[in-house]
Amino acid sequence: MLVLSRVAQELISIGDTISVRILAVSGDSVRIGVEAPRSFTVHRSEIYERIQDEKKTGKHK
Repeated sequence: MLVLSRVAQELISIGDTISVRILAVSGDSVRIGVEAPRSFTVHRSEIYERIQDEKKTGKHK
């Protein structure tokens, strides 16, 4: 795992096409923005896990 320190408005680049920007930091909360091509899906981990569970049980729409 790569660990980086960033402050608000700083950017992290992943490859040539994905960028993560720190939008705001307030206490223990961090707001981030993710820019990626439409061909990539971006989900919070709990949503991604739910989608994977639904695919396994055949309930994914």
